[in-house]
Amino acid sequence: MKTVFGPVSSWRFGKSVGVDPLCQNVCSFDCVYCQVGPTLNKTIQKEIFISTDRIEEDLKRVLPGASADVVTISGYGEPTLAKNLDEIIEVIRGLTDLPVAIMTNSSTLPLGKMRRTLRDLDIVVAKLDAYNYSLFEEINRPVKGLHFGDILKWIKKFKSSFEGRLELQTMFIEKNKDYAGELAKIAAEIQPDKVYINTPLRHSPEGHLSKDQMYEIEKHFEGLNVSSVYNSKKYRSYKEVLNGRSIQG
Repeated sequence: MKTVFGPVSSWRFGKSVGVDPLCQNVCSFDCVYCQVGPTLNKTIQKEIFISTDRIEEDLKRVLPGASADVVTISGYGEPTLAKNLDEIIEVIRGLTDLPVAIMTNSSTLPLGKMRRTLRDLDIVVAKLDAYNYSLFEEINRPVKGLHFGDILKWIKKFKSSFEGRLELQTMFIEKNKDYAGELAKIAAEIQPDKVYINTPLRHSPEGHLSKDQMYEIEKHFEGLNVSSVYNSKKYRSYKEVLNGRSIQG
């Protein structure tokens, strides 16, 4: 499995070079809609899954010829479970001046060291699929010991201290579509730089919502900078966002 891939077309970021620090299905959640499949290793314990040296070698192979807008740390599981994430970010920074983003399920934000690591990034996209504990348990099926209240509290606190862009992503399915208003209220409290509303358009155990359903959901997020998977447009360079100019998609 490749540790570095792309550039691939992203409806969020434009052309993205992906970095997977896990290369295996390991996550602190077992989301009902996960397009990778059931979580094979559900844990909150950090490990070094892929050596920093290997990721550096792969980046040196891919980056020189890549026409990309951003480097995105993501992959087959929860990337913040990589114990060497801080080293990986340092390596990326040393090889490119592209903005660096991460897609996280937010489960490690309560950890002080992780918040310090994430502050070295330009963009943090945090998952928020539920507005209370019971829906969190039903949709995200977290590893034992994770508490929705703690995660939500630290998303809010991280936003207040983060100098980069804190963005939210919500995956809407039948189980949470009727709670869009509640989720929008939480998003308004957080005041993220962007909100992505998504629904599973790739193969998933859960069916996707229609364009009309997502349009009705989007209305709840009025006043926020929202992008829906159905109406996203081609991006200009993501550097334009970081320089304070608007972006579509």
